[in-house]
Amino acid sequence: MPDKDALPPAPLLQFSRQLEEWRNAHPPRSRLPEEIWTAAVELARQHGLFRTAHTLRLDYMKLKKRVQTVPGLRTAAPAAFVELVASSTVTGECTVEVESARGKLRVVLQGMSSPDVLSLIRSWMAET
Repeated sequence: MPDKDALPPAPLLQFSRQLEEWRNAHPPRSRLPEEIWTAAVELARQHGLFRTAHTLRLDYMKLKKRVQTVPGLRTAAPAAFVELVASSTVTGECTVEVESARGKLRVVLQGMSSPDVLSLIRSWMAET
């Protein structure tokens, strides 16, 4: 986690100065040109959304929306499979939930030897 008292990276500080010059040369509440937003989106992709919005004094949600709609920006795909590794016994209560297009599977384990949960999930996924 970055230190919140640390100075922002040099590219952010430099662009912040340029943005302040632009703001001083234009009336308050003037609409920012597209070139400024484009540069801010690129900085957010490199240095993080919050840090960029905070340093440049930009609306976080507006910047976030622009970052998410940048053409060619790939978002992480959801995990197709997550392996669970557990001890052989469950001392308390454990709930495992799996959701797919087929529906939901919920397994509650209470103070017993754990069954082969992976085999159970695979069998459930294989059924029609």
